[in-house]
Amino acid sequence: MKRNHPFIAGTIILTLTGLVSRIIGFFYRIYLSRLFGEEGMGVYQLISPVLALSFSITAAGLQTAISKYVASEASSKNYRASFRVLATGLAISLPLSFLCMGVTIKFSELIAARFLFEPRTASMLRIIALSIPLGAVHSCINGYFYGIKKTGIPAATQLIEQFCRVSCVFIANYIAGTKQTTPTINVAVIGLVVGEFCAMLVSIAAAYLRFYRLASDDSPEIKSRKTLHPSPSYLKAAGGLLALSVPLSLTRIVINLLQSVEAVYIPTQLQVYGYDTATALSVYGVLTGMAMPLIFFPNALTSSMSLLLLPMVSEADAAGNKAAVKGTVSKTVYSCLLLGGLCTLGFLLLGRPIGLLLFGSELAGSYLCALSFICPFLYLCTTLTSILHGLGKAGSVFFVNVSSLLIRLVFVFVLLPKFGINSYIAGMLLAQIYSAGCFLYLLNRIR
Repeated sequence: MKRNHPFIAGTIILTLTGLVSRIIGFFYRIYLSRLFGEEGMGVYQLISPVLALSFSITAAGLQTAISKYVASEASSKNYRASFRVLATGLAISLPLSFLCMGVTIKFSELIAARFLFEPRTASMLRIIALSIPLGAVHSCINGYFYGIKKTGIPAATQLIEQFCRVSCVFIANYIAGTKQTTPTINVAVIGLVVGEFCAMLVSIAAAYLRFYRLASDDSPEIKSRKTLHPSPSYLKAAGGLLALSVPLSLTRIVINLLQSVEAVYIPTQLQVYGYDTATALSVYGVLTGMAMPLIFFPNALTSSMSLLLLPMVSEADAAGNKAAVKGTVSKTVYSCLLLGGLCTLGFLLLGRPIGLLLFGSELAGSYLCALSFICPFLYLCTTLTSILHGLGKAGSVFFVNVSSLLIRLVFVFVLLPKFGINSYIAGMLLAQIYSAGCFLYLLNRIR
């Protein structure tokens, strides 16, 4: 129980932070939607695939790898070796991040016109590219603190990032108001960069303070590390990090590429359906920037459950306790279906007034009603994915996620141009049902 206390405390911290961060982000999106309108939100949402893809290439796999190896070194009290892991991760991540930043800036016009199909995103891409190295440093340091079970630092940086991002936009809008002008959507992108920069500074300061404290420690364990030659350790750390992070990164890259294709082609396929550019972007902005964040909001609870489920299932499976695994799966299924059923009922009955109240958009309300049926399957997939990872079935989860995205892409390219956005929502529902069914089938075979 004593060993589990840091994990439980860390989970509670991350859960509360995640809920607060989502609430701030939720009201921030309402503010952006009222400030820049539906079309502006659509343009703003288009840069998300580029940011997600760059994160997958530069930091996603390395953060997990750093966390894993730091945890193993910290358990043996080898604190200097754990810092070597962090330094090695940064040495790998930073060159990749600067390369991604340079490519994004240099080819921003090409990416905007040929990949995002919206020339107005070119200036936004040049701004958001500055956040790529900042995010790489921030993510690697977060991985270190996750590894030593000090989740307070990542939690604090998450809140600081949100606060600085929102404050930047508020201040810019206030200044523009005093000059009787209206800020452009680029202000929101600048806010992203400012938030990431502030979070990086705090994470660097926290890492430096920890290193300084450990370096001044006169314990025999710390002193003994000073006599070791660092080169083999750095090489070994680099090999271990790459061996774990490369498969994870490739997985994230494949999934993000498919998600990027989906996100980019929705507005263009809506134009094939018959909308003009402004209307297509407005519909896309309302769906992805207003309705879907509300649908995903209760998922904060299931995400927190996932943090607890993975180690619980891993421990039970390692001990051969099949009854515990079965009980965990059953309780998870019932809980997620109950939560999802209540959310479906709530969004179905109150979706339209919520859309009008929060966003002043009847379209957002109608999309909330249509998306409400996804809730039980969406929340179920979140937790079942964590259970399957705990049982060592990451490959099967990857296959299901990719095939689910392919189902959605079929609806985007085949049905969306003929029947409009409601066909895409139907495709999302079908894909979630397929994923939940596959995950339940896999778990039933394992048990």
